Amino acid sequence: IEYIDSYYFNKLEYTRFSSSVGKYVGFTERGVKIAAAWNNDPSKLSAMKAQKEVYCLHNIQIKYDNA
Repeated sequence: IEYIDSYYFNKLEYTRFSSSVGKYVGFTERGVKIAAAWNNDPSKLSAMKAQKEVYCLHNIQIKYDNA
């Protein structure tokens, strides 16, 4: 299970958080700068890492119970 939080502008993905990587990754010049700033904020990273447990693990149990 992987939690992904992507940010787009004009249909172009510029930054993504992936729970398997554990940090933000930038895909454009501006996205790299934004990702670096967000990766330097430990509270933002820990909040995003917790989203996997809050959102994914909670909903996967519901999906398996219905199957």
